[in-house]
Amino acid sequence: MSGSAAVAKSGMSRWFRRGPWEAGATTLIGGGIIMLVQPWSIDLYSYSFVTILAGTVGYVIVSHFPE
Repeated sequence: MSGSAAVAKSGMSRWFRRGPWEAGATTLIGGGIIMLVQPWSIDLYSYSFVTILAGTVGYVIVSHFPE
């Protein structure tokens, strides 16, 4: 039983590592800022706040993942 638990735990820890998810959340925040300051599309500007908010919430959640 402990062997299968170890495999399940390593599988979970492989998906829920902090590094890649933090990079994704940071990229999402950066994309939202770019959407906010671009002068071409009102639609991108409209969704910029939601994108920044989603990235920030994602970063807060991911900061609790194991390294």
